[in-house]
Amino acid sequence: MVHQECIKCKTSYGIDEIVYFCKKCGDILEVKFDQKELLEKISGTDWKTSPLSVWRYRDLMPIHETTKVVTLNEGGTGLHRAQRLGSELGLSNLYIKNEGENPTGSFKDRGMTVGVTKAVELGARHVICASTGNTSASLAAYAARAGIKCTVLIPSGKIAYGKLSQAMIHGAKVLQVKGNFDEALEFVLKLAEKHKTIYLLNSINPFRIEGQKSLGYEICEQLNNEAPDRIIVPVGNAGNISAIWKGLKEFYQLGLIKKLPKMTGIQAVGSAPIVQAIKTDCDKIIPVENPETVATAIRIGAPVSWKKAVNAIRESHGTAETVTDEEILNSQKLLAQIEGIFVEPASAASIAGLNKLIKRGIILEDERVVCVTTGHGLKDPDTAVKMSEKPIEVDAEMTAIEEALGLRNKVSILAQ
Repeated sequence: MVHQECIKCKTSYGIDEIVYFCKKCGDILEVKFDQKELLEKISGTDWKTSPLSVWRYRDLMPIHETTKVVTLNEGGTGLHRAQRLGSELGLSNLYIKNEGENPTGSFKDRGMTVGVTKAVELGARHVICASTGNTSASLAAYAARAGIKCTVLIPSGKIAYGKLSQAMIHGAKVLQVKGNFDEALEFVLKLAEKHKTIYLLNSINPFRIEGQKSLGYEICEQLNNEAPDRIIVPVGNAGNISAIWKGLKEFYQLGLIKKLPKMTGIQAVGSAPIVQAIKTDCDKIIPVENPETVATAIRIGAPVSWKKAVNAIRESHGTAETVTDEEILNSQKLLAQIEGIFVEPASAASIAGLNKLIKRGIILEDERVVCVTTGHGLKDPDTAVKMSEKPIEVDAEMTAIEEALGLRNKVSILAQ
């Protein structure tokens, strides 16, 4: 039977019980299914005839009333064969899973469609989150769709305007906390605990993870029911890499794929507690007190889902790596100019990490690799403008335009 379960002590909680931490040991929870029941359930449906989307997998989601689904048609994002980029980096079989194609422009929509649906199912009329940007944008949109109140807490002065504008226009109550994301999350947790009418939808909520696991399902289906050799994911609060691994394991246990990939997590140098734990073979992370990186979406020093992420990397025999801001921005530009895919800086961390691991000989030339890019480039347009060639102002004359394009001499020679 489906239930919530503590990842440490295995204490069980009902699927309709509002609980964010284990009451016995204080650790985080995950949704658990009976695999036999799941197999019987999907065997009796025609789920594979539905369009590729999060709700294609409704039989694998912990929702009772599918008539209450809150959706903006999320999921079904492109898996792009990146031949030119692969050739540039020395990889023959590279794919980009571009989550910027989701309704609000990030992978967060996968989790929010299920999380907000669960909130409605539970009778919640007020949802809340702490956010570095994308979570607030997504929650605000889905709350608006559901017709319920939304509050978001963001770090003061440390959020890209593309994301902030989304939360604001969708009608969320936006509070800028004078501190970092981790401090904002502490307040959100306290508010949800003190005021039971407020439903928390950060990735600590296991129903968010249930939606995000569909990313793993889709990758396999888009590769003709096969898992790749490796999936590379930018890591901030660590919910996404954990969710993808959960989805992959479920597909494997259901016999829908025959192997599992290596999960590879990438963090920015200034915000890398999970990478540090992996590289030192430590069972705990050391939080980064003042995380810093241009990739604001992964600027998180104390990720709440770190234990799930570490487990995913170790169980899959994967690895973790850090990248500098310079490597991130160079990769963002490389992806845009070689493959035509414009992503925000945090998304480009997966490409930067790929490049680094290829050069170190950890990723081999013949591996089939999927890099997950988590958010659209228009989430943070200021960064893109700052590192790009500035527009050239010219007079409204053909000769001036030709000169600016370096065509004037050629035109003159041809005219002679």
